[in-house]
Amino acid sequence: MHPTLNIAVKAARKAASIINRASLDVDLLKVQSKSPNDFVTEVDRAAEAAIIEVLREAYPEHGILAEESGEAGDTANSEFQWIIDPLDGTTNFIHGFPQYAVSIALAKNGVPEHAVVFDPNRNELFTASRGRGAFLNDRRIRVSKRIRLNESLIGTGFPFRQLDHVDAYLAMFKELTGKTAGIRRPGAAALDLAWVACGRIDGFWELGLSPWDMAAGVLLIQEAGGLVSDLAGEADYLATGNVVAGTPKIFTQLLPIIQAWRPAGVQA
Repeated sequence: MHPTLNIAVKAARKAASIINRASLDVDLLKVQSKSPNDFVTEVDRAAEAAIIEVLREAYPEHGILAEESGEAGDTANSEFQWIIDPLDGTTNFIHGFPQYAVSIALAKNGVPEHAVVFDPNRNELFTASRGRGAFLNDRRIRVSKRIRLNESLIGTGFPFRQLDHVDAYLAMFKELTGKTAGIRRPGAAALDLAWVACGRIDGFWELGLSPWDMAAGVLLIQEAGGLVSDLAGEADYLATGNVVAGTPKIFTQLLPIIQAWRPAGVQA
C-alpha cells in the first residue's frame, strides 16, 4: 500500500472508532440542523478533528477541504488537498440505520490520487491509488460485468437540499424503474460509489453533491474499471456536484437518460 494511503487509512480508522463508540448511545447525541434535512452531530466534528490531526501530523503543508470545518491550510499554494467527509450518511447514523462511512481522498491539482472509504458497520475498507487498482480489505475489486441496463441494479440519492429538483428526479426515477432491475437509495453517496466499484450495484447517479461526498468514491470506480462523469459526460463532477457512474456498458446507457431529464438551470 502506498505510504500516503496508509496515512489516510490510519485517519479513517481513528474516525471510525469515534463513530462506533457514539453509535452505542446514539439517542444521547446532540444534533444540530445545518439546513432543512441536513444535520451535523458532535460525532461528525470529533471524527473530522481526529482525521485532520493525523493528516496534519504527516503532511502539514497540504491543504484540507472538510465538510464541517470548510477549507483549512494554505490551499492556494498547495497542489495537494485532502477532501474529507468524516461521516457520510449522518441522517442514517442519527436513526441507527447502518449505512454510513468515513470518506477521505487526496487530490493533486484537483484530481483524486488516493482514496479511502471505510464502512465501520461492516468493517469494510475500500482503498485506491491512481494507477494501482481498487481494493476491498486488501482484495482487488472490479465493477460488475453486467452489460444490459434492464438487468442492472442502480443506486441514487434523492435531493434533500434542493427540493425544487424533485420533479426532475421523479421523472428520472420513473423512467429508470421501467428500464432496470431496480433502484436503491441507501443514503450515503460515498458508500454507493464504493459499491459500484465492487460490483454490488451496476450504476449510480446523483445531483447536487459536494466534493467530499464523491472524491474518494469516483477514484475507487475508475480504478475498478468503471466510468464516471458529470452530466455533460466530462470530468467536472467535483465542481458541478453532479455525477453519473457505472460499468462501462451501463454508464453509456444510463447517462443519456439522466441527461434527458436534467432540471433546467442545473450545471452539466
